[in-house]
Amino acid sequence: MLNLRFKWVVAINGLYALITVPIANHVIDHKEKYSAARRFKLACRMINHMRRCSRTATRVYGVENIPKEKGIIFYSNHQGKYDALGILLALKRPCGVLWEKKQANRLLSKQVCRLLEGVDIDLTDPREKVRSIHKVTEVVKDGRDFLIFPEGGYTNNHNELQQFQSGCFSCSLRSEGPIVPVVIYDSYKAMNSNTFEKVITQVHFLKAIFFEEYGNLTKQQLADLVKSRIAEKLEEIKEGLYADKKPDLVIGRA
Repeated sequence: MLNLRFKWVVAINGLYALITVPIANHVIDHKEKYSAARRFKLACRMINHMRRCSRTATRVYGVENIPKEKGIIFYSNHQGKYDALGILLALKRPCGVLWEKKQANRLLSKQVCRLLEGVDIDLTDPREKVRSIHKVTEVVKDGRDFLIFPEGGYTNNHNELQQFQSGCFSCSLRSEGPIVPVVIYDSYKAMNSNTFEKVITQVHFLKAIFFEEYGNLTKQQLADLVKSRIAEKLEEIKEGLYADKKPDLVIGRA
C-alpha cells in the first residue's frame, strides 16, 4: 500500500519537527524538571497536531468505564499508525505505550514515545520481547497506565481482528491491575489509506475486567476473553448501533 495519506502528513510536518523536536528532546533530557503530567501534555499536543494534519476526528465512547485507580492496562485492536494517537488523546492522565521498535524510532514518534516513557518492542527477537514485557509489567506495578496492542503489528486488516498474542497478557497477570479492553473503528483510514477526505474514527472503552475476574485464567484464556469482548463490540459498531449515538467526547471536528 502506498499510504499516501501518511506520507502527506510527514511531508507537511518538516517545519513543525524543526521547532518541536528540540523542545521535546530538552524535556526528555531533563525529565526531572518536568512532571509526568507535563510530559504527557506535550506529547498529546504533538499527537493532536498530527491528528489535525491527517484531517481526522475521533468519537470517544465509554469514558466512564475507565477506573480511577492507577496501573491500568488498555488492550486494543490494531489497524494502523493512528491507533495509539486516537486513544491517548481521549485519556486524562499519563499513559505509556508498548511501541513496535521500528515505529518508535521514527522522527516525532520517537519523541512522543520517550515523553510518554513508552517501551519499544522488537517483534522479531524473542528475548527482546520478553524483556520489553517484563519492563512494562514493572512499570504498571508502580502505578503507571499502559496501552498494549496484543495483535502486535497490523496488515491490511482494517476493521477485522487478527490473532492476539497471549504473551503480553502476562503483564496483567503479574501486575494484577484492571484491564480495559479498547475497540478502535475506522482508525486505519486516518494514516493508512490513499484518500484525503476527512475521516471520523471511533474509540470505545469497554467495561473494566478486574483481577478478581481474570486472576485464575491462563495467558491464553485471558487473551481469548479480551478478544471476545472486543469482537462483540466491533460487531455492534458494524451493525450501526453507534451511528446516531452521542459520544462522550469528540476530538476534532466531526
